[in-house]
Amino acid sequence: MEEQNNDSKGLSRRKVLIGTGALAAGAALTQLGGIIKPAQATGGKTEKWPWPYEKLDPAETAEICYNEWYRVFCGAAVINSIFSQLREKVGEPYTSFPSDAFVFLEGGQVGWGTICGSPAGANIVANLIIGPRIAGANEGHHMAADNMQWYSETALPTFTPKKRKISSTYPTTISESPLCHISVGKWMKAANKALKSPERKERCARVAASSAYHLVEMLNDWKDGKYESTSDFSCASENGITGQFNCTECHGDDVPQAPAMPKTKKS
Repeated sequence: MEEQNNDSKGLSRRKVLIGTGALAAGAALTQLGGIIKPAQATGGKTEKWPWPYEKLDPAETAEICYNEWYRVFCGAAVINSIFSQLREKVGEPYTSFPSDAFVFLEGGQVGWGTICGSPAGANIVANLIIGPRIAGANEGHHMAADNMQWYSETALPTFTPKKRKISSTYPTTISESPLCHISVGKWMKAANKALKSPERKERCARVAASSAYHLVEMLNDWKDGKYESTSDFSCASENGITGQFNCTECHGDDVPQAPAMPKTKKS
């Protein structure tokens, strides 16, 4: 997309995008509020977060996710591929979890091109299973960070389903960003395929499946006590502002600069 030449229009547009993103995130958290409270009394029993986990087969999970993508798209497909199996192995609270509600993650949240639904769905799963980040960072936080960096640095898709809906061969691409707009855009350019083409849809189904496969690998390691975080992305601590993996992909010369932190007085 081309930048607007008029600075005031560009600023207004950015304000609208920021405001809309905040509202969407707030709405999602509000919907989740009744589900992921640390302790919630329901019908005389207490449901606790985190939720129990039993090890799953990564390849089987990826196959489920691939087929689910064609029903509910990326984010909900990743969540369903894991939670549908845990409904059978564990039961509640997975039985009552409305995974299909996360269909809005498709297209970087209802087509807005923000964070891809595949890592977003994977991070929802990881944090529900591993638990809350109350103070500082915990393993769920680290796993989400690992997932974001893996998605950004990996030539995707990595998974090939047994029964492919489209048998065409086309390139894998490294997004260098967790954003749907960048990830899909780079692939469409490399493959010379349009957004609504069957090939692009197949690519995203396989990316979701690849994400589910990788997440189960991490969760299984965590279950075995072998999980170790690998991410080293620290934009906030290094630059004093939150950021994504490669902000220059979108911003160019207009990367936001954080004000200098005030110096603390010595006692």
